[in-house]
Amino acid sequence: MTELLSIENVTVRFDGLLALHDVDLAVEAGTVLGVIGPNGAGKTTLFNVACGFVRPSHGVIRWRGAELRDHAPHDLAGLGIARTLQGLGLFAGLTVLENVLVGAGRLSRSGPLSTLLGLRRAARDEAALRERAMAILTELGIVEDHAAMPSSLPYGSRKRVALARALVARPELLLLDEPASGLSAPEIEELGDRILTFAAHAAVVVVEHNMDLIMRICDRVVVLDFGEVIATGTPEEIRSDPRVVEAYLGVPA
Repeated sequence: MTELLSIENVTVRFDGLLALHDVDLAVEAGTVLGVIGPNGAGKTTLFNVACGFVRPSHGVIRWRGAELRDHAPHDLAGLGIARTLQGLGLFAGLTVLENVLVGAGRLSRSGPLSTLLGLRRAARDEAALRERAMAILTELGIVEDHAAMPSSLPYGSRKRVALARALVARPELLLLDEPASGLSAPEIEELGDRILTFAAHAAVVVVEHNMDLIMRICDRVVVLDFGEVIATGTPEEIRSDPRVVEAYLGVPA
């Protein structure tokens, strides 16, 4: 399989606090990788390193084998990476459809000058992007809400809007930060099915507390504790690993 993202020997310090220490992680196309660990284990810091929110003190991040130097969140779309955050990050002043279109920018072949001048190519691009966005909203079961403001929707629907915005640009890698938080059991089941469908042609990294979801959808799982990787393996291997049991329960297995 093609290795898309690799994080090698990454260390992060915040004012002397060691948040991550020599962390390694690799994501291959067509797979789902779960990142789990107790509260304070370093999961969010690792996610932020991958997204370019946090600069590592040491280590290398590679995308398709090329080192990423000083990448920022706004660079992700151009690389073919999309993300969702714990906070939905939806724009309150935009409709559902407009929020989704924000994520479709990398698919546009027209430059800003063409758009400003109202050129025919820009009009065609805009129509194609709207069609793509509406198709994603249909797939996620919320197309009837395309003209609504996100604040008028239930939380589960707003989660789908955020996911639609990430998916609309056809990313090669999807980074999901606690996608199951706040969802009901049926919504989590549906979310898992959608992640597996997406992973058939791309790759997914899921940072998540819901162990049932992680064990159902992931090909491999990385476990962090106190900023270090304590276990990596299949869900079956992780479930029975005594180091993981000790990290979560605080007692030796």
